[in-house]
Amino acid sequence: MKKPDSSATLFVVGNINVDLIMSTLHEWPKKGTEAMLDSSSLRPGGSAGNCALALAALDTPHRLVANQGNDQFTGWLAGLFPESAPGWPTADCETSLTFGVTHPDHERTFFSNQGHIVRLSMQDVLGQLPETAQPGDWVLLCGTWLCTALYADYPQLLSTLKQRGYHVAVDSGWPPQDWSDALREQAANWLPFCDALLLNEVETLGLADDVTLDAAAHRLLSQMADGAFCVAKCGPEGARLWSAALTLYQHAELVDVVDTIGAGDSFNAGFLSALIYGLPPATALQWGVRVAGCAISSSPRRYPDWQSLFGLVEKL
Repeated sequence: MKKPDSSATLFVVGNINVDLIMSTLHEWPKKGTEAMLDSSSLRPGGSAGNCALALAALDTPHRLVANQGNDQFTGWLAGLFPESAPGWPTADCETSLTFGVTHPDHERTFFSNQGHIVRLSMQDVLGQLPETAQPGDWVLLCGTWLCTALYADYPQLLSTLKQRGYHVAVDSGWPPQDWSDALREQAANWLPFCDALLLNEVETLGLADDVTLDAAAHRLLSQMADGAFCVAKCGPEGARLWSAALTLYQHAELVDVVDTIGAGDSFNAGFLSALIYGLPPATALQWGVRVAGCAISSSPRRYPDWQSLFGLVEKL
């Protein structure tokens, strides 16, 4: 099978950091003691970083738009993203680092410093993006609540991206300060420039401040751009999509879960890859669920190749 051509590019904007993941923590140790865990993994992380790794494996035209710190981790992270890293501005600070522990039920707890991601600015982002988008280009904004300097300019940033001709998607994640009316009022200032909202189920309910997923999605859609769609990632239940014209559901295949970290970011990579190739939302939903399922059921992490994804299109 020859890979279809695409003149469009997916620009992934946001948080990339170092992840140190250790497993498995059965109970919290007492203060002043030491606990031995079975395994550890040092790897690139952050919502934008995880998504970019999946896009590279899928061979989707993309660019990771970020910044970097200035310490012993700087060169290591940059070396993992050789096509994107030369454009990253350097902040004179430590690299953002997340330490995570996983629990027997596959849930995890994260501890993060601030580091370079809180210094990523609108100027940093716009300086790495073409002044004029090519037809079909998308920008995905990740780690919304963590990139605090960037978030201060979100309404202006999203407005500028739309003026440049980009389609804009946002995966905000869960705010460390939790949801509040003030935070929802801030989001109301940039949602009108948003073409796609890619949240998980509880994030969708939290941002909309509603009790049912269907009502929450329609409330958010009413604030978004014309023709937009709202996607809810529902873990083992698959994913759902709402737009003004349709409602879609894609079930997830049963898999043996190995590592759920970055599952939603892997979904984003699959979902937006389909849109980069001009495929319809139903196919995008299917690709997103397939990529996420493959990611969470493998260690070392693997992703489906583009041939298998386009094979799904032929079956449909």
